[in-house]
Amino acid sequence: MWQDLKPLYRFPILIMGMLSLVVGILAGLGRLGISVPQVALEQVSQHGVLMIPAFFGTVIGLERAVALGQRWAYISPLLTGLAGIALLIGIPHLIPFALLAVGSLLFAIASLKVVRIQNAIQNWILLGGAVALLLGNIQLFAGMLVSDILYWWIAFLLLTIAGERLELSRLVIRDDKKRVWLAILCLVPLGGAVINIINPMLGTTLFAIGMLGIGLWLILFDIARRTVRMQGLTRFTAVCMLTGYAWLFLSAVLFLGMLYGWGGIGRDSALHTFLIGFVFSMVIGHALIIFPAVTQLNIPYSPVFYLPLIFLQSSLIMRVVGGLSNNALLLTQGGLLNSIALAVFIVTLVGSIVRGQIVTRQTRTGTG
Repeated sequence: MWQDLKPLYRFPILIMGMLSLVVGILAGLGRLGISVPQVALEQVSQHGVLMIPAFFGTVIGLERAVALGQRWAYISPLLTGLAGIALLIGIPHLIPFALLAVGSLLFAIASLKVVRIQNAIQNWILLGGAVALLLGNIQLFAGMLVSDILYWWIAFLLLTIAGERLELSRLVIRDDKKRVWLAILCLVPLGGAVINIINPMLGTTLFAIGMLGIGLWLILFDIARRTVRMQGLTRFTAVCMLTGYAWLFLSAVLFLGMLYGWGGIGRDSALHTFLIGFVFSMVIGHALIIFPAVTQLNIPYSPVFYLPLIFLQSSLIMRVVGGLSNNALLLTQGGLLNSIALAVFIVTLVGSIVRGQIVTRQTRTGTG
């Protein structure tokens, strides 16, 4: 019996996630004091919810469902996608937060199913990330503040990326000890998130040390160090990865600096070097690999993709410098340019999709 969901029916889930992304970005601009549409202004307090569990929870959940190939697994991204829409149309928060909690529970079950199918270290790391998302969403539903549960969501993204990079590097990392070390390092931020509940100083310290360790491991052993010497999409992806690892390392240092009062480092710099510098560099680098797998569309690579990547890095540097120098104008301008860079990436991606469909149609008709 054919169990997977046809690509056509995956699009509504993906679109719901993208709506959360767009409004989440606009809500972030609203937090910086920039004029945004009313629908985004109303979601300023839910910026983090829209960006992480509603957008990334949906997109990564969809990717996991495709990998598992079983229809029930798509209920997870469907629920988290609906949670984002529920927030946008003004449904009382208890309902979308409940959808996020149930969706992430199914996501954790799907991740456990993957482990049972293939008992590999990278899948255990991915499961750890799924559990972190679940615990964060449960606490959100229980009424805790986003600022108090943010480390769980960061751990979800961090472990998901680490697990996926280990999977992609499996052919060059043949030493099981290196794999085990990454798994051990991934336990550190999880432990930090737990301890943060009762001792924020120690918890944040452990969390940042875990980020440093994972960042160092990726810089030393990820396959991107080899593939950056190649050409085309392979090289572009590697450039994105290595750039992201540098931001991850810097983010960990900034979290420590924020905690111990080194030079007035603020939360914005520490948080967005991770979420924009590290995570969105991964998104840009993996988009031309993941989106075709999820949508079954031909999405050709073009060097034009370097434009949003460079734009994003440059604007983030501006934002971080503004934050570290207490220059509110520079920070705000950097944040605005971050959003424009992501918009440029989305437009570039859509343009590539259109170009890919034209090429595919010409190939089928024999006119290309």
